[in-house]
Amino acid sequence: MSGVQNGEASKAVARRPAHKRSATATRTALRAAAAFRFGKYGYEGTSVRDIAGDVGVDAALVYRYFGSKEALFNDVSDTGKIFEPLLDEPVEAIPDWFCALLTGQPKEGEFPHPVLSVLRSSGRDEAVARLRADLTEVFSRRLAARLGGPDADVRAELLAAWMLGTSLMRTEIRPPALVSAPDATLERYLRAGIEVLLGPMPEDDDGTAGGEGRGICDS
Repeated sequence: MSGVQNGEASKAVARRPAHKRSATATRTALRAAAAFRFGKYGYEGTSVRDIAGDVGVDAALVYRYFGSKEALFNDVSDTGKIFEPLLDEPVEAIPDWFCALLTGQPKEGEFPHPVLSVLRSSGRDEAVARLRADLTEVFSRRLAARLGGPDADVRAELLAAWMLGTSLMRTEIRPPALVSAPDATLERYLRAGIEVLLGPMPEDDDGTAGGEGRGICDS
């Protein structure tokens, strides 16, 4: 799943001064930069100093967060491992995690998006099954259990869908507004939607979740 997390120099995240970035966002930006560099230049052609420089931090911080270059490579080269850090974050920090992930990805389509990689795979059925299993474990089960409340699994999977869809739009389809939107604008709308999904829908007067039982286009 490194295509979602990669970032061409993580420029979008790196533009924010390091002291204003949370530890969660910094780790996510480092994973984004690492996934891009490992994917484009390979393990030997990528240095810890390059990754740290892309994000605007000292190389020592990479070792502090990940231990070694090899450990960072392993972290970003496996779907489950990439998403698992999300499960260690407090629920209230999840918007930070997602925003750092999505603004830190490349906008030039130079690194294959994981969804397109699956669709183009010669072993498509196996690739789809593996991606489904990874997303189910992280989002449908473990994240949903943390969210709790009605439809927690649906809300968790919608978070995954929004992340993958937004990433695909920005890296591959590249509509002009999403590609050119300032980070602050993108984050404002991303956070609004993410925060809705983190909590259950408020109940209507009849005790059902808001909108339940009505057509989706009903006012």
